Amino acid sequence: MTVIEARSLRKSFGTTVALDGVNLHVEEGRILGLIGPNGAGKSTALNAILGLTQYHGELRVLGRDPWTERDQLTRDVCFIADVAVLPRWMRVSQALDYVEGVHPRFDRAKAEGFLAKTDIKRPSKVRELSKGMVTQLHLALVMAIDAKLLVLDEPTLGLDILYRKQFYDSLLNDYFDRSRTIVVTTHQVEDVQHVLTDLMFINRGRIVLSCSMEEFESRYLEVTVRPEQLAEARALKPIHERQVIGRSILLFDLKSNRVDRQQLAAVGEVRTPGIADLFVALMGNHTSQPQGLSQ
Repeated sequence: MTVIEARSLRKSFGTTVALDGVNLHVEEGRILGLIGPNGAGKSTALNAILGLTQYHGELRVLGRDPWTERDQLTRDVCFIADVAVLPRWMRVSQALDYVEGVHPRFDRAKAEGFLAKTDIKRPSKVRELSKGMVTQLHLALVMAIDAKLLVLDEPTLGLDILYRKQFYDSLLNDYFDRSRTIVVTTHQVEDVQHVLTDLMFINRGRIVLSCSMEEFESRYLEVTVRPEQLAEARALKPIHERQVIGRSILLFDLKSNRVDRQQLAAVGEVRTPGIADLFVALMGNHTSQPQGLSQ
């Protein structure tokens, strides 16, 4: 089942083009990471998917037009924004009561289970919680809803590294299954690399890269090159080069460079790059036709 299908999606704010002909295809049971710099169009794309903004082009979410059928869509879609907004006067127990009363697919026991892993007390008021705790409460409420599509916009903003890891572990172990689909945006890409099934880079409203994680891991390789073999490695045409503590690290696209792992192993230590390293390389090599990089 196709959960999200977008064709030539466009959105402008005055003279600013936020989305410039975006094509997007997400199948059921996938976890897509939408990565981009500030102002790249990530939030605008999510708002279009959620029916929060109008757009030009074609867009279907769970078979529905999100702008004209948003009421029906909200039954099957959950959203966690980058800023958790909850009434400051409300107690934690009241927040649980409220969501349980208004959403038929809310599993209170599951929410209680998420909260049991935190230091949040049921009698506490939201205004008494730290920023991280408010985020944790918001996550517990939303992740306890049985939704077909979960949209996460910087979901762990304000959480320390321990709770970020716990969140993504819970996402995989307690929430995600083959019938659910997740779209996540984050600047903390190192946290999600092991979670994603699909990867998409966006910049200036256009898609720079779109691939599965299987393709990412087989197509891109990073090589720490020995100094005496740097010229030989450069002759293999890396797409990016950087220096780390006096060592040269070259990034290769095996598909476009027509090189293989054996050739690269002959000039240095080979490994799969991090998403952040590939992102920096492709943003630096941004061309006038960025979608071609995903072919």
